[in-house]
Amino acid sequence: MATSNMVRAANRDVLARLRTLKIVPVIVIDDPKDAVPLATALIEGGLSCAEITFRTAGARDALRQIAAQHPSMLAGAGTVLTPRQAAEAVDAGAQFIVAPGFNPAVVDYCLEHEIPVYPGICTPTEIEMALGKGLETVKFFPAEPIGGLPYLKAIAAPYGSIAFMPTGGINPANLPNYLGFRKVVACGGSWMAPADWIAAKQFGRIRAETEKAVALVRDAPVAGESRGATA
Repeated sequence: MATSNMVRAANRDVLARLRTLKIVPVIVIDDPKDAVPLATALIEGGLSCAEITFRTAGARDALRQIAAQHPSMLAGAGTVLTPRQAAEAVDAGAQFIVAPGFNPAVVDYCLEHEIPVYPGICTPTEIEMALGKGLETVKFFPAEPIGGLPYLKAIAAPYGSIAFMPTGGINPANLPNYLGFRKVVACGGSWMAPADWIAAKQFGRIRAETEKAVALVRDAPVAGESRGATA
């Protein structure tokens, strides 16, 4: 298995970009033909990042097209449930892997292959499982249904060396508060590019909503100290 130092090195560039962007668009896409115009809309709106969720049959092809046509975009794969899916995602061009829960098999595969991985956690036990694997950044999911920012602050308090990417119920109303917490790297959300807008090919609308999201991040309060762990 790769050492923790090797994993940190693999994470460094990805985490630096996530900290700069502060939002990870979580994308559910059915038709791979929509992938490139979607990515173009996000980039033109100011977000050169996307997490393509492996919930649809077209996800892998969509990711492959984005990676090929927009190589400067930080493209990752979400809802990765098995090591095989992780391998397929990386083969398609994914630069990071996100999982809804803490699956040791997925985490071990990514660590062995030095792939940045952000498994989902929502309890102290899962945080300690992540720390035991040498991880320093995890997905906090489902953020709002499980208790929101107050709950995240409560479970994060004993663990000074780990950072979080809250996802699940994040929207323009609560985003600034999450970003104001020093242990939050970035937030995942789908409000700027929901699946029905993508299917309807409303890429101008997606671009406009992405611009609003970027402006919201720009005006959001900045935490008083460093945002969580470094890579």
